[in-house]
Amino acid sequence: MSWFALFIIAVGLSMDAFAVAVCQGLSMDKVKLRSMVMVGLYFGIFQAAMPLIGYLIGAQFADKIVAFDHWIAFILLGIIGGRMIKGSFESCDEKQDAASLQFKDMLPLALATSIDALAVGVSFAFLSIDIAPAVSFIGVTTFLLSAAGVKIGGIFGAKYKSKAELAGGIILILMGLKILLEHLGILAF
Repeated sequence: MSWFALFIIAVGLSMDAFAVAVCQGLSMDKVKLRSMVMVGLYFGIFQAAMPLIGYLIGAQFADKIVAFDHWIAFILLGIIGGRMIKGSFESCDEKQDAASLQFKDMLPLALATSIDALAVGVSFAFLSIDIAPAVSFIGVTTFLLSAAGVKIGGIFGAKYKSKAELAGGIILILMGLKILLEHLGILAF
């Protein structure tokens, strides 16, 4: 997988976290650098850890399903993207209450926004991707976008939250389609 493709996946995966970070920023009286870093760390760490866990699980089975692994990647990314598109039509209030950076409040948010990355990690195992740079890249990308999301939420409000999540869902579906078409020999990148 190329770095560009990995970047597109990282951005797509981080859109859930970005959307929640925007909601966090909306709920804050004043956005501070510390808040941006805390939200970025929670989401970045979980977005990096989940594909690693998925990869380790998927690696146990990759050699047994190599003949149809591209279909699995396509289906998983399609489901994840579809859920993100559906979620883009929900309001911030439906997703979370007031902004709190306490562990008990951030842990479920970080976990919920990173579950999709677990499935992507399984797909990575089927595609024989070098996992260490991939998860690091995903984590850093998510950290940066989440920290920025808090600031954007504080400045612009909910105007761009749903559009970002919609774009992330579309990106993941297109990446799944690209993987499928490449393995079927229809598309060569």
